[in-house]
Amino acid sequence: MAAPNRVTIRDVARAASVSTTTVSDAINGRGRLPESTRARVIEVAATLGYAASPLAQNLRRGRTGAVALYFPHNTLSMKYYIDLAIGAAEEALAHNLALVLLPALGTSTVFPVQVDGVVVSDPMLGDPMLARVRRLGVPVVTCEADLTPGAASDGVIESDHRTAMGELLDHLFAEGARRVALVCTADNTAFAQQIRQGYRDWMHKTQAPQLLWSIPFVSTQSEITAALHEILAVRPSVDAIISVPDGSVTTALQVVSAAGLRVPEDILLASYVDSPELSGLPTPVTAVDLSARTMGRRASELLANLIAGRVQAGSRQRLTARLVIRASTRR
Repeated sequence: MAAPNRVTIRDVARAASVSTTTVSDAINGRGRLPESTRARVIEVAATLGYAASPLAQNLRRGRTGAVALYFPHNTLSMKYYIDLAIGAAEEALAHNLALVLLPALGTSTVFPVQVDGVVVSDPMLGDPMLARVRRLGVPVVTCEADLTPGAASDGVIESDHRTAMGELLDHLFAEGARRVALVCTADNTAFAQQIRQGYRDWMHKTQAPQLLWSIPFVSTQSEITAALHEILAVRPSVDAIISVPDGSVTTALQVVSAAGLRVPEDILLASYVDSPELSGLPTPVTAVDLSARTMGRRASELLANLIAGRVQAGSRQRLTARLVIRASTRR
């Protein structure tokens, strides 16, 4: 069976008794057309079932119709980044943009794709890919600020991690914690720097001891376990632990349980990054909801608006991080 002929812009122009330029201006919201003409052309196009070709539109505008999303190396197995990617892809599609995941290129000098813009999640200080992305000459939006000296992103979506950490520590203090250990990634991202600063600020304000353990941004289970064993060996004993890396709190639960400690009776335990799995554990774990999917959507929306010229470069937007209190920190 032969496929039906596709309705073209010429068919719409003929049916509406106008030029193809008028049809294009009416559908794309351009030109100085009388509203009656614009409305009539749009109505005729809808009646005929006309849909503008994205390929043709992109060719006229000198665009590819694609944007890229770049993550720190080896993070795609983390639930946070999977959710962020889903949100970014959904919003990109709503703006008629295809989203591609951009891997770290190693020593390759050839950029593998042509794109109209790039979203960079958690830019990491010293990552050579950041400079290569900026040399593309397209808008760049970062999820969290880029700490690279002199770097100026076209847009930034960021969370207030200092405030969120303070709220989590206030809650732990209210539940009786006085010696709170923090297992945090190295301070080569704005994410980690803000968390660490929020922790230090709160400890300074309350004159509590700073018990901070650093692990790599992408940590192995053995690295997390080693840090937790060191924490449990501290005397006087730690009475609460906050584990920052996505997924690391399940390892913390195992180590604490193997040491004969009960959560929350003997020690309070919280994760800085929430996930659905934490609410389904035998002892549901308190965490901070960072709204990864919303982060991805907001980043793609801002990038689409920058590409279309609807907003100026330098835009910054802030997301609210929400504390979710569960049984692991309730006494």
